Amino acid sequence: MKRAASTRDKQQQQLNLEEERIEPCPLEVFTERAYLDYSIHVMLDRALPHLADGLKPVQRRIIYAMSELGLDAAAKHKKSARTVGDVIGKYHPHGDAACYETMVGLSQDFNSRYPLLDGQGNWGSLDDPKSFAAMRYTEVRLRPYARSLLSELGLGTVDWQDNFDGTLREPLLLPARLPNILLNGATGIAVGMSTELPPHNLREVIAACIHLLRNPRATLPELLRLLPAPDFSVPVEIISPAAELEELYARGNGTVRVRAPYLVENGLPVITGLPAQVSVVRVREQIISQLRANKLPMLEDLRNESDERNPVRLVLVPRSRNCDVKALMSHLFATTDLERKLRVHMNVIGLNGKPRVMDLRSLLLDWLRFRTETIIRRLRDRLRRLEQRLEELEGLLKAYGRLEEVIRVIREEEAPREKLMQLLELSELQAEAILELRLRRLARLEENKLRRTAEAMTLEQKELLRVLASPRHRLKTLLQKELLRDEELHGDERRCPLRTREPAQAMAANVLLTEQPITVVLSREGWIRAARGHEINPSELAFRGGDALLQAVRGRSRQSLSLLGSSGRCYNLEAHNLPSARSLGEPVSTRIQPPDGERCVGLMLGDPDELFLLAGNAGYGFLARLEDLRSHKRAGKTVLKPTAGRELLAPLRVPDPEQGQLAALSAESRLLVLPLRELSRRAAGRGACILRILGKRYKTGADHLQQLLLLGARTPLLIKSGRRHLRVRVADRALYAGAPGTRGTLLPRGFRKNPTLHVEHLS
Repeated sequence: MKRAASTRDKQQQQLNLEEERIEPCPLEVFTERAYLDYSIHVMLDRALPHLADGLKPVQRRIIYAMSELGLDAAAKHKKSARTVGDVIGKYHPHGDAACYETMVGLSQDFNSRYPLLDGQGNWGSLDDPKSFAAMRYTEVRLRPYARSLLSELGLGTVDWQDNFDGTLREPLLLPARLPNILLNGATGIAVGMSTELPPHNLREVIAACIHLLRNPRATLPELLRLLPAPDFSVPVEIISPAAELEELYARGNGTVRVRAPYLVENGLPVITGLPAQVSVVRVREQIISQLRANKLPMLEDLRNESDERNPVRLVLVPRSRNCDVKALMSHLFATTDLERKLRVHMNVIGLNGKPRVMDLRSLLLDWLRFRTETIIRRLRDRLRRLEQRLEELEGLLKAYGRLEEVIRVIREEEAPREKLMQLLELSELQAEAILELRLRRLARLEENKLRRTAEAMTLEQKELLRVLASPRHRLKTLLQKELLRDEELHGDERRCPLRTREPAQAMAANVLLTEQPITVVLSREGWIRAARGHEINPSELAFRGGDALLQAVRGRSRQSLSLLGSSGRCYNLEAHNLPSARSLGEPVSTRIQPPDGERCVGLMLGDPDELFLLAGNAGYGFLARLEDLRSHKRAGKTVLKPTAGRELLAPLRVPDPEQGQLAALSAESRLLVLPLRELSRRAAGRGACILRILGKRYKTGADHLQQLLLLGARTPLLIKSGRRHLRVRVADRALYAGAPGTRGTLLPRGFRKNPTLHVEHLS
C-alpha cells in the first residue's frame, strides 16, 4: 500500500511539473504556427530541390546510402530491397514504397535526362512508367554520372548532420561538380507552392556557365545564345518562339510548347517521338476514338510498331496517296497529346535555405557561387591535410637522423612520447607518427622516399596557396577546367531540336465528316431530326400529338444548315449531329437561344455560295448567299425584319438565278410570274437584292403575299382550289407575267377561293 501511494505521489508531481511547463496559447495562434511549421518542413525537407545539387532529401539519401554500400558504377548490381532498407532504416524513416518509387524515377532514362542509377530488371516503360517490378525482383547500382555528385564528398566540401536517431552522420548537401538542378530538372508540389523545372543539355549548360565565369555581367540574351531551350529526355521538337523562351527564362515561369516529331516513309507519316509524360497507348487511343467517331475520314488505319529498338513508332495509313499529310498532322497536333504545353516554374531552395522562383541568370550565378565555395573548401581541406602530413614527415626525418637514440627511448622509457618531444623538439603529432612507424620502414630507401614525398607535397602546398590567393583568376581557371573535364565525360548532343512551326489547326467539322445524303425534317412546333438518304417521305413520318410537318429539305451532311425564325433571325445548326428521323426529334431551342415567342419559319440547307430567297408577306424580300446568313452564335443574327403585323415566308432555294421563274400568289388571288434573271440583275451588296414583288398599292390592307413558288423553264404550274385543278402550261404563263412591283393577274372565278400553287411533276 505504501509503494502504491508513493507511486501515485510521483505521478502527481510529474503532472504538476508538466502543467507548469505548458504555455497557454490562443487556438488561432497555435494553429497558424503549427501549419507554418508543417509547410516549411514540406518545402525544405520533402518537395522542393536544392539549387546546389538539384536533389530532394530522399533522392540525396538514396544516392549517399548507395555510395556507402559501395554500389558505384564499377560494382555489381545489388537488390533494390537492400538499398531501400538501408535508406529508410538509417536516413529516411518513411514508407518503403515511396522510397522505391523515387529510386525508379532516378533510373528511368525516359524520365531523367542524365539518370543517376543503373537499374537491372523491369523498371517500367515509356507506355506505363508505373509498371516497374517489385523491389525484391530488381537490382540497382550507381551510374558514372553519379560520381559528379559524390567524388568530393569526403574532402571537407559540405556540412554534415546527425541522422534521425543520432547514430549516424549524413551530408546536408552533395558537392555537385555539375549544375544538376538544370541538367535533370525537378518536379514537386509543396504547401502553397510547386516546382516544374525542365532538363537541359549538359554541353549547353556548361557553355553558359563558362561564359558567366568569363563575363560576370553577361546578359540573358547572351546566355540564351548558348542555352536556348530545355532538352528533354525524349526526342521532341520545341516550337516555342524565341521571344517566349526569353520571357520564360527572365521570369522563371511560363510554358514550353513541344511537338512530336514525324517523318514520311513511302508516303506514310510515321510518328517517332512523344512529349514528356505522354504514352504511345494514350495517343493511340485518342486517334482511334476519332476514327470510330468518323472524324478522320482521310485516315484508314493506325499501326503501332513500337519495340525495344524504336520505343515510339506510330504509322498512320491514309486512305489515299493524295492525302495532305501536313494538314492531317496539324489536325492531330491540335486534337491529341502529340503537341503539348509544358509548364515551367523554376522554384528552388536557394543558398540561403529559402525557396525562391529564380530566373536563369540568377540560378547559374548562384550555382557558380556554390561551386566556387565548394572548391575553396576542398582546397583548404587539402591544404590542411598537406600541412599535417608535412609536419609528420618533418618529424620522421628528424627521427631518421637520430635513429639509435629514438630506438633507445622507445625501448627504455616509460613515457616515450614525452621523451621524444623533449629530445627532438617535436610536436605531439610528430611524436605520435614516430611511435606508429613500422620497423620495416626504417630502411634507408624509406628515408629517401619520405624526402621525395615531402618535396612533392611542398610544391603542391605552394600551388594551393597561389590558387587560394587568386580567386579571380586561378580559381576561376580551375573551375573552368573541371567543368570542361566533366563535359568530356558526360556531355552529349541535343535531343530536342528547336523548330519554327506554324500553329496547329484542327480541320473544320464539315471537312472531317463523311459526306452522305440526308433529309432534314422540321415540324411546326419546332422539333427537328434528320434521316440518311433522300428516299424518305417526310409526310409519312410520325409526329407528336397536335404537331405536323412544316418543311423538309434534302442535301448533304457536310453542307451548311440554317434556320429562319419568325423574328427575322437566322441560326446556324450542325446537320451531321441531328437526332435520327426514327425518333420524334428534339426541340430546336436546345441548340439555339431564340427570343421569347420565336417560332420556326423554315430551313436552308446547301453549299455556302448557294442563293436563297427570303421574303415576308408584305411583298418585300431579298436574295442572299447562305454563307452570309450564317451565324456562329447561339442567339443567331437578324437578317430580315418583318413589318408590323406581317409574317415571314419559308425561304426558297434558288439553284440558278439566270434561269426559271418566280410565281407569287397574293391573298386576293392575284398571280404574278416574273423571270428570276430580273431579280438577279437587281443584286447588290453581298450578293443580295431588295425586291418588291407586289405593287405599293397592295402593301396595306387585306391583300398580302401568300405563297412563293420557283418554276423551272419547262415546268407546268398547277393551281388547286378545293377539288378544282388548273394547269398553266409554259406557253400560258404569259397571261400572268409581269415585272417586279406590279399587281399581278386575277385567277379565274372558280379558283379564287383558297388557291394554292404546285409544281406538276412530269412522268
